[in-house]
Amino acid sequence: MKIALMDSGMGLLAAAAAVRRLRPDADLVLSSAPDSMPWGPRTPEDVTERALAVARAAAAHRPDALIVACNTASVHALPTLRADLEPGIPVIGTVPAIKPAAANGGPVAIWATPATTGSPYQRGLIRDFAGGVDVTEVPCPGLADAIEHGDEPAIELAIAAAAERTPLAVRDVVLGCTHYELVAERIRTAVHRTGAAAPVMYASAAAVAAQALRRIGADPAPGAPATGGLTVLLNGRPDALPATALGYPEGLLLQAVSPAP
Repeated sequence: MKIALMDSGMGLLAAAAAVRRLRPDADLVLSSAPDSMPWGPRTPEDVTERALAVARAAAAHRPDALIVACNTASVHALPTLRADLEPGIPVIGTVPAIKPAAANGGPVAIWATPATTGSPYQRGLIRDFAGGVDVTEVPCPGLADAIEHGDEPAIELAIAAAAERTPLAVRDVVLGCTHYELVAERIRTAVHRTGAAAPVMYASAAAVAAQALRRIGADPAPGAPATGGLTVLLNGRPDALPATALGYPEGLLLQAVSPAP
């Protein structure tokens, strides 16, 4: 079994680690384009063109499925990617976990990139799945880029600024960018108010990993032997996990359990 994942950068680590936990025997292909990061400020046409190049680089390794582990690419490029790759390779997009968060009753905060915050796509999800729930959209300028580069001071500043924009009453936080899942606990700590219960974090990685297995008719087997290989493609070229990836538990997990391809 071989599962490919694509993103502009390291946002794919969370979903890749989720797949690895479900199927330690699956080969993984991680395809990204850090030279073109970030994708959020780019036009939809530009995002689609870049996403298609990253997806085709992964598809050349003949995976059984491709996870688009990027909210921006899922918003703008998913129909094009599916038209290009399916039915030969099932393509699984990433949707912010607004529906399960809203089901908890709220108030809900959605942390996302400035480009996604207030977008027709996100507003549509709120309208469809969070009617009657108090929802605050919280833009997080610079956070994804800081996470990508492992810039600790910038991460702390961006999280603190977004936490100040998050209402005190918020009980649930939707992580609307896959990069944010790599610092989920730090976000929880920043939003946690003294005397209140810790907010619940809602992310997409686990659900996307499970959906990828369903699409190819595979069952979770977390106890399977850790025989899955790891192929890393940076800007279409074979490479190793970037050093910054190893600053996150997800990157360490992938390196620790992945034999040499």
